[in-house]
Amino acid sequence: MEGMQAYGAGKAGGAFDPVTFFQQPQTILRIVSWLFSIVIFGCIANEGYINRPNEVEEYCIFNRNQNACNYGVFMGSMAFLCCMAFLALDVYFPQISSVKDRKKAVLADIGLSAFWSFMWFVGFCFLANQWQVTEHEDNQLGGDAARAAITFSFFSIFTWAGQSFLAFQRYKLGADSALFSQEYTDPSQDAAGAPYTSFGGDDLESPGGGGGQANNDGAFDGTGGYQRQDY
Repeated sequence: MEGMQAYGAGKAGGAFDPVTFFQQPQTILRIVSWLFSIVIFGCIANEGYINRPNEVEEYCIFNRNQNACNYGVFMGSMAFLCCMAFLALDVYFPQISSVKDRKKAVLADIGLSAFWSFMWFVGFCFLANQWQVTEHEDNQLGGDAARAAITFSFFSIFTWAGQSFLAFQRYKLGADSALFSQEYTDPSQDAAGAPYTSFGGDDLESPGGGGGQANNDGAFDGTGGYQRQDY
């Protein structure tokens, strides 16, 4: 029974094992994606805005396109928060007793991870294209930060796709109906709500073929009462 699982986790109520948790492939991918988001956000926020010696205003290093830097900063910060939320969900997931709630969590993991993989693909193409058309004079300053942001955007495509794949594998495991119940019913409420059945039954008949009520009526019939004896 201990080997039975529902969507990749055992029966609710078990103790949390941090060593086992951090050795899980999905946890490793989430931490790696979390680190990648920090690198992308930090590279663009700290060194993604430059200005030439004869200029005062700073421009985005990606072809002076402000949208490119805004996209990278937004994606990095939101991916950071999303990774933290998924890690918290992974810690709490084994404590979820409802199979339906576990199914919803796994489906959300599949959808959001696939969404982030697609968004990082768009971000990689966008940043790489803007960096390719950037003027040579501009890409000399902060070039390492821009290339790092592009590189880790590319890697993030596969880390998030891997998370979606692992979540799909957990979904395929399904639930063991013998160990988990989808709907919990309070035993006291279930007993109180059960209809009352008489011990003898409603349609119990006497050996003579008559009903119980007929026998009772006959017992109190005046014709069957006390008869006087003449001496």
